Amino acid sequence: MDGQDNGHSRRQMIGAVGVGVGIAAAAIATSASAQSSAPADGAAKISDPRNKYPKPPFKQQRQPWPGLAGKMDPRPDHGETSYKGNNRLTGRKALITGGDSGMGRAAAIAYAREGADVAINYLPAEEPDAREVVDLIRQAGRKAVAIPGDIRTEAFCQRLVADAVRGLGGLDILVNNAGRQQAHDSILDITTENFDWTMKTNIYAPFWIIKAALPHLPPGSVIIGTTSEQAYDPAADLYDYAQTKAATMNYVKSLAKQLAPKGIRVVGVAPGPIWTPLQVSGGASPQHQETFGMETPGGRPGQPVELAGTYVRAAEDDGSYTTGNVYGAGGGKGQP
Repeated sequence: MDGQDNGHSRRQMIGAVGVGVGIAAAAIATSASAQSSAPADGAAKISDPRNKYPKPPFKQQRQPWPGLAGKMDPRPDHGETSYKGNNRLTGRKALITGGDSGMGRAAAIAYAREGADVAINYLPAEEPDAREVVDLIRQAGRKAVAIPGDIRTEAFCQRLVADAVRGLGGLDILVNNAGRQQAHDSILDITTENFDWTMKTNIYAPFWIIKAALPHLPPGSVIIGTTSEQAYDPAADLYDYAQTKAATMNYVKSLAKQLAPKGIRVVGVAPGPIWTPLQVSGGASPQHQETFGMETPGGRPGQPVELAGTYVRAAEDDGSYTTGNVYGAGGGKGQP
């Protein structure tokens, strides 16, 4: 009888303990759930993309080609104060054409803050913008190599690569970003000289630069081409520019197949309407500038910094299975 009572008492005690443990576990789970839903110090912040950056109407403005970001109103955001690195490209060595402004500048800043040494190419007229980029790269504690010059000749493109390799001590990221864009209402308004200028800058130069760079690129390297929504949905007034961006998209896909057996990736980035000096130096009419980006679902153009992470993702080693693909950043329109 006593044994039965003691057993019953033990069962009650164990049951009570089990209930207590269950209550405690539930309390801990509830507390953890509450903590996970509550904002914590250092937690990532989110923002409404519709209102994150300036929206049209913009004031009409015009600069001589190639234009300076430092003279634009509003001034583009390339991540000068906002981009924070996380060692995603530590020890890498990058050459970026058109690295003084626009997406090239955003990529240069991001790459440096992710731990890469960076060489930038730009036209001599863009020296004020380029100086700022060089300073930002060095402030990130990385090596900066400035190589001004016009990429419309094969000889300069070969020297550009040689100077970059020498200055950086190697090369494993190549970003063909420099581009010429001039709007014309009619094909009849495009001179052969201007057509040739666009083709040499946007198509010939990447061809020459890639050929010069390939002997220096080890397995694991990446070639990145800046294409555009214009490759998929060309505007009526960008007849020649749109052709070059379609060609860029196709060389990415073709060259990726050719270089994959060598362990070299080829990736594209296709922006939508982005606020850069291209727009104020002939790439868009003054009238179009006022409403630039308004046609997107978000109602505004993108800022170069909004592509910084895309260029990092294209280059980082974790993206090793991505080749022959094109990353899009179109603000809700265009492809991919």
